[in-house]
This record gives sequence, C-alpha cells and structure tokens, in this order.
Amino acid sequence: MTVRKGLSTLIDIDPNFSDQAIENAVNGLKQGWVIKSLELDNAITNNVILTTSQKTDVKDTINNIAYLNLGRTLGDLLRHTDSIIDGSILPVDQDVNNPTPGTFKEILGSVQSLQGLIPFFYGVPATSKSKGVNDHLGTLNNLLLTTDDSTQPAFTQLREGIEFITAANLATETALETAYDDLKAHIDSMTDDSTDTQHRSPYLIPLAQAVATAHTNFNNALASEPYLTKRNQLLAGREKVNTQVSLENTNLVGIRSYIQSLVDVQTYAGLASNQEMASLLAKVAQAPEWREYYENYEENFDDLNPIYTTSTDSDKSAIIDQVYTDSGLPDVRDPLDLIAVANKAKRDPRIDTAGFDPLTAAQVITKSCEQLGITTANRTIYTQSETLLNNMNQEDRDRIARALDLNESSNTLS
Repeated sequence: MTVRKGLSTLIDIDPNFSDQAIENAVNGLKQGWVIKSLELDNAITNNVILTTSQKTDVKDTINNIAYLNLGRTLGDLLRHTDSIIDGSILPVDQDVNNPTPGTFKEILGSVQSLQGLIPFFYGVPATSKSKGVNDHLGTLNNLLLTTDDSTQPAFTQLREGIEFITAANLATETALETAYDDLKAHIDSMTDDSTDTQHRSPYLIPLAQAVATAHTNFNNALASEPYLTKRNQLLAGREKVNTQVSLENTNLVGIRSYIQSLVDVQTYAGLASNQEMASLLAKVAQAPEWREYYENYEENFDDLNPIYTTSTDSDKSAIIDQVYTDSGLPDVRDPLDLIAVANKAKRDPRIDTAGFDPLTAAQVITKSCEQLGITTANRTIYTQSETLLNNMNQEDRDRIARALDLNESSNTLS
C-alpha cells in the first residue's frame, strides 16, 4: 500500500538522485598525500593520450603499497557509485537494433524484486544470500560511513589514520607527494602529437617506479609506533571499501541474468499446475530434479492443506488436537458399546473386512484385534474392545499427524 499523503506534491518533481554523500565523505579525506594521490588517479584515468595498456601499466606499478595508494581506492569508489546512479554499471543490452542502457530506476526495481524472490525460492531473507539492499547499494546507503556494530566504519578508520600521519609531517610523505606531482605533470604534458607521445612515453614507467619507491619508503616509516596502529587502520579501512565495492559490482553486473534465472524457474514450476503439461514436461526434462518435481507435483499438491500449516512443534500438537476435535473425534467413546466399536473397526483402512458381514460384533472385534496384532488370548471381549478402541482412536490422531507432515513436506523448500 502506498502512502498517499504528499503524493500529489511529487508530480513533475525529479528525485535527482546522486552520490553526493559519498563525494562529500571522500572530500573529507583529502589531506596530505591523499590529495596528490587522488589528483594523480584522475589524471591517469581521464587522460586521452595514454593507451589502455599504458594506463594499466602505470596503475599497476604505483600500486605496490596499495593501502597508501588511496587515490585509486577512492577514485574507484566514486566511479563505482557514479556508475550506479547513471545505470552504466549494468551491461548494455546487446540488441544491435535497439541497445538498451541501464538506469538507476531499473537497478532499484531489480534489487527490490530480489527481496521478494529470494525468500520465495530459498525460504531465507535476501541478506542471507548476500543479495540484500546493502549488498547491492550499501555504498550509496552510507554503509562505509556508519556501522551497526562495535567496529569502526571504513571512512572513520581512514580519516583517523590519514589525520594522524599527515600531522607528523614526515619527510617520506613529502617525498611521495613530490613523486606524485612529477608523474602527474608528465602525464598532463603529453599531447596527441605522435612525435611528442613517442618522446615522452619512455619516461612513464621510470616516473611511476619513482612513485613506487616513495611508497615503499613511506611504508617503512610507518612500520613502528606510533604510526603502526594508524597504518593498520588504513589497511582495515581500505579493505572494507574494496570488499563492499567488489560485492556490489558482482551483484549489479549480474543482476539481470540472476533475476531472469529465478523468473525462469518460477515459470517452469508454474506449468506443473496443469496435469497434462506436467506429464509432458516430466518426459522431456533431462534434469532428474525437474523430472521428480513434475512427476510428484500432483501428489504433493494434494498433500497441501492450509489448516495444517505450522511453524513450531508446539503448534503441531495444538493443530492435531484442533483437527481431531473438529473432525468429531473420538467418534466412539464407550468400549462397552461393542456394536459401535465393531462398526468403527469396519471403517478402519488398516483392517481387511472381507467376511465380516455374518460375524457378530464380538467376533468382528476379535478378528480386528488379531489383524492389528492385539493380544486376544485370555482376555475378555470387553478388554479386547477397550484395547482395540484405544488403538483406533490413536490411529485417528496419527493419521492427522501424517497429513500435517505431508503438508509440511510439500510446503517446505528443498
């Protein structure tokens, strides 16, 4: 149900979704070497002269001490959230006549669909399959900025580490910033003139290696206290960022095919409701699991009964009592009423009643006891009747319990 209050005021107003919150959070980390690192990452990523191979080589070279190369971590994060907002994280539909780009609206609808599809198919919340809302959109939901447990959020860890280290004004940090500037200046100076590019390209890797050396020296300077604790904070914060981005990327890039696979299962399973179709599909399905599903569908469907649906063992006992009473049971209470006991025995599906017609009530009771393995020797007819009646009344309860178990089995995901 949709809340209608305020709904009319939303007409013709675009929500204007953005990742401004994460951009603001990244801006809060721009201190010391992190500023230069981000500038260098942007210069490499946005440069139109460098080939993809050259960009990859430079990025790999300067990523030797990854936790210090925060420009790449934060740059990848911003590019990731941007791609969610503009929908470009979704692969473009390969219909050559009408290629369909993704949209943020499609992403939202798809993630919302999974919150219902996964419990339906697996019987567990989507989060237990790493398909919850935050497993797709946690970066936009400030998951890196806040936490529900006692651990520090990723950005808190990064900020504390950066602030403490930059406040120390280490010479190795200054040297790193210089190496960043030198490589960035060289990249920015490249033109699309082929002669210029050929002349300048050989300097890329040496300058990148200079950055890598500066990373190593800076890392060594942070290897003991009081910096070691803050270095570990940077490591932990970066790992949280990368883990979240990787999870979201995996989920979103494949979300179309994943949803389609679940919808296909739903479609094929729905066909089993037609008995003739189920019979056909059981013959053509090569997967044994699908064959079994189609072959047993009608029987399992017949076992379904909402009155037997329960969630706990105590519920089961209460339902058995309720159904037992609602069914008019026990229908015979007095073991001294031999005719009533004998008639109940004739209705018991466990007892073969062939030849019972000419027998007296007492004879029917004795024959029934013998078939059910109830001792008759040296026992009066009334003792036999009482034991037989107790047995049949218990069977009535057991029959209800079996129906409940069949309903539970048919209604349990497997």
